[in-house]
Amino acid sequence: MEKVQNMSQSMEVLELRTFRDLQYVRSMESLMRSLDARLRAADGSLSAKSFQELKDRMTELLPLSSVLEQYKADTRTIVRLREEVRNLSSSLAAIQEEMGAYGYEDLQQRVMALEARLHACAQKLGCGKLTGVSNPITIRAMGSRFGSWMTDTMAPSADSRVWYMDGYYKGRRVLEFRTLGDFIKGQNFIQHLLPQPWAGTGHVVYNGSLFYNKYQSNVVVKYHFRSRSVLVQRSLPGAGYNNTFPYSWGGFSDMDFMVDESGLWAVYTTNQNAGNIVVSRLDPHTLEVMRSWDTGYPKRSAGEAFMICGVLYVTNSHLAGAKVYFAYFTNTSSYEYTDVPFHNQYSHISMLDYNPRERALYTWNNGHQVLYNVTLFHVISTAGDP
Repeated sequence: MEKVQNMSQSMEVLELRTFRDLQYVRSMESLMRSLDARLRAADGSLSAKSFQELKDRMTELLPLSSVLEQYKADTRTIVRLREEVRNLSSSLAAIQEEMGAYGYEDLQQRVMALEARLHACAQKLGCGKLTGVSNPITIRAMGSRFGSWMTDTMAPSADSRVWYMDGYYKGRRVLEFRTLGDFIKGQNFIQHLLPQPWAGTGHVVYNGSLFYNKYQSNVVVKYHFRSRSVLVQRSLPGAGYNNTFPYSWGGFSDMDFMVDESGLWAVYTTNQNAGNIVVSRLDPHTLEVMRSWDTGYPKRSAGEAFMICGVLYVTNSHLAGAKVYFAYFTNTSSYEYTDVPFHNQYSHISMLDYNPRERALYTWNNGHQVLYNVTLFHVISTAGDP
């Protein structure tokens, strides 16, 4: 497209210049004929007066020389443009031939297969134990003290949309920004109005849908952005709600949804397990509980929590001086106390989620949208490899 645009501009300039020069040559044509006739009539004998007149006429024709030189240059330009057009035609033909070898559906299947392989490699190379959290990167200061913001953990890397949900209860408005840059500038966004209001800040966007807790209930709602409709909703058996078992900061944070390298999770608690954190793996299509773990950690003592590679990490506070204090390993149903400090810059975290695509923690910290990079101790699994 750039080549076509450049050539089009060159041709326009060439056309204008050629038209202008042609007009000049035509105006000089009668003068040239007059001079030629007088030279023929003179037959070698010219008076001084006639010679001076011819000399003056020749002076008028001097600019014609440069015009003719320009014509030579334009001719070379035309030859070069013709060659560029020929090369461009060959390139387009090659592209057309390559595109013709695969239909749209075939290309889509190839892309999906490559993304699946990439996701599998990322799981194998990216999973490991959390050993460090970077200094905070403040993206923007926007909204109230409590809220959530996120990107789609399953979207292709070219999709950098950001979703923003201000407040922790009875909200229905979700803003979708086209890119992170647009989110920073507060421009180029569309609004989604949820059919049921949300509770808490533990929402997550996963594979084109928003998963959230319906206000004043233990119902999980899956809202699809493209169709602007609820695809499925289901009660989470026994889960507390309405500030029965929130994190230490309150805010109706009874139910917290998360996504890591292995899928969709729900973190909550019930009366049956005495208020200790329960981790459940959810089927993202039906919202059915596939398996649950009782971590033994009291939810009201937790500041916030997030999942990485099937491990639940819990912070000891939502205030200043917080650190990642507890880890529960779902693969072994075991736990340990940890000591991974991080800088809680604005002293009140009300949302903390891991994004496996970017290997970063998304945080809502006292009205600031903040990112942390994480460091993992990599354990490369080769079991089952060909």
